[in-house]
Amino acid sequence: MTSDLELVVDAGGDVRCIYDEALDLRALGKLQITRASHVEPDAEGYWWADMAPSGGPMLGPFRSRSEALGAEREWLARRRYRRTCRFRAADLANALLGNRT
Repeated sequence: MTSDLELVVDAGGDVRCIYDEALDLRALGKLQITRASHVEPDAEGYWWADMAPSGGPMLGPFRSRSEALGAEREWLARRRYRRTCRFRAADLANALLGNRT
């Protein structure tokens, strides 16, 4: 499965993204990773994405975990990754150019 990793750079130089293991983000600089949601099953086996850590709603119910994870990613993407993974744009540029400090 291929996933696209979108990096959002704000005016202050902070870079935000939804954490994904497709790229070792540690190579890009010092990270600040925060939980954006909780994806859990209920007693009946349905899956829910609780977006409360990002100030959002409870999404669901979903028949599968992958559906809940997809809804979670979509919700975060619409809000440009509030409370997910951050690092400095300068760290990203240095990593991409192969400059290590």
